[in-house]
Amino acid sequence: MNKYEVLYILDAKIDDAAKDALCDKFKTAVENGGGTVESVDKWGVKKLAYEIDFKSEGYYVLMNFTAPSDFPQELERQMRITDEVIRFIVVKK
Repeated sequence: MNKYEVLYILDAKIDDAAKDALCDKFKTAVENGGGTVESVDKWGVKKLAYEIDFKSEGYYVLMNFTAPSDFPQELERQMRITDEVIRFIVVKK
């Protein structure tokens, strides 16, 4: 089991219920993949350094978790196919 952190940016224009649902979706994905979530820090809406797809603001979320070494690929796949995720990065600690 390795320790990871993922920082992802959601579209700021979606409502709060949808943001919470996406955060829960990724949290349960980690738990279903055999890992444990240590913390989920919701940073809120912040201005992007540059526009991405004509969007200038995003909702930032930082999640720390422990998971098997093959799980980050699955998490990245799920984030890549989710339309509301603007950017993400998974880092091994």
